[in-house]
Amino acid sequence: MAKNKPSASMVTETVFTEGVAHLSYLVGDKATGRAAVIDPRRDVDVYAELARKHRLSITHVLETHIHADFVSGSRELADRVGTAKVLLSVEGGARYGFTHEKIRDGHKIDLGRVILTARHTPGHTPEHVSFLAAESNRADQPFAVFSGDCLFADSVGRPDLLGADKTQKLSKQLYRSIYGFFLKLDDSVRVHAAHAAGSPCGADISDRQISTIGYERQNNPALQFKNEAEFIEHVLFIAPPEPVYYPLMKKENTKGPKVLGRMPTCPAMGTKEFAAAVKRRGVQLIDNRQMLAFGGGHIAGSLSIGPKPELSIWAGWMLDPGRPIFLLLDKDTDLPDVLAQLIRVGFTRFGGYLLGGIEQWENAALPLESLPQITVTELKRRASQFQILDVRSPGEWQAGHVPESRYIFLPELARKLKRLSKTKPVAVYCDSGYRASLGASILQRAAFTAVHNVPGSWKAWKAAGYPIEKPKKEKRASDTDR
Repeated sequence: MAKNKPSASMVTETVFTEGVAHLSYLVGDKATGRAAVIDPRRDVDVYAELARKHRLSITHVLETHIHADFVSGSRELADRVGTAKVLLSVEGGARYGFTHEKIRDGHKIDLGRVILTARHTPGHTPEHVSFLAAESNRADQPFAVFSGDCLFADSVGRPDLLGADKTQKLSKQLYRSIYGFFLKLDDSVRVHAAHAAGSPCGADISDRQISTIGYERQNNPALQFKNEAEFIEHVLFIAPPEPVYYPLMKKENTKGPKVLGRMPTCPAMGTKEFAAAVKRRGVQLIDNRQMLAFGGGHIAGSLSIGPKPELSIWAGWMLDPGRPIFLLLDKDTDLPDVLAQLIRVGFTRFGGYLLGGIEQWENAALPLESLPQITVTELKRRASQFQILDVRSPGEWQAGHVPESRYIFLPELARKLKRLSKTKPVAVYCDSGYRASLGASILQRAAFTAVHNVPGSWKAWKAAGYPIEKPKKEKRASDTDR
């Protein structure tokens, strides 16, 4: 058998969760029937199904660290299968509010022919561990590492999520974990990270769901520095904005997420009942249809968060988990998927959904509000008539934007409305129109009188060959106070 090649009896299944760009894993041995799940999401049926497919029993549930970007499924999965114990790192003084088995650096999980060994790799968080996978008869020759949020494809974890007072220490620990542990592994060792492209847990993560130490050694920008100071400057400079819901997720996962047992209830509601409910103070109404459908007609006060995997992240950014959520769906059958996306980021309070969708609302002669769409061609021709608002990320804005546009990062829009005139027309754009529609719905909810969405947005602007403007002075990618 070639060096670092796993046994044929070993099973490794990757579960990719779009939106939060989360990667979790089932690792098992067919010879013994034992399996471990690493970093599970909250809707856990997928792991039980994979275990049944391979005739495995899930005996261990492992976490690389206390996650901040999604609700952990460890307790849920252990409760669901009834055969697994939850193993958590207590390195760095970590404590939890629920039953678990404590593990430290060097702890071994014996699945049979494959052994998982915990290695303390702090930096993203103090307690962070990675898991080396090796065959039991070649324990000193790992063939894979489950790197959590420490090492990603083309990136590394960010060390700035626990507050400014801890960032410098974590940055130094991250440097030592990367250069003192990962880069000392053999080039052939496979890297299985906890996130792919789209996660704010690291900057510019590749969309490759698997890598190798050798590839990262040669190509990962964060692994090319000669000293600690240059590495730290790099990782802090490129860190994307921190989502506001991250501290809530961190607190929830430390305390121990409530075991749901099943998907939360979201009752079907008739038109009259739904209309009365969404008028109540404190209600959050989400319109989950495509942006052009939303533009054609929607219920006043609703937020346009369309049917894309990004729903999880934008719900986390924009919604309050303490307030009930009501849903307007494109199809009633979309409900299970939408609920799954929402519970992953901590939302479990649902008031209900409109049975039959917008058609039933229209048939009941209830009022609708429209959101005009303006093409990039018309926007360029009439640019002087509009406040052109860019709601993309800071990095996207810095890379180039529509000339004379104003910039407000979408998650900050609601608290920076005074920067815009409520009476002069506003045209909102993002990369393709998805976020712009959400931004425009926020403005409409705040009683702006002439709001327009730009379908195609930046992609269409560039495709048309129109002029591009860049900031005169580059700022840190994490600086959003423009």
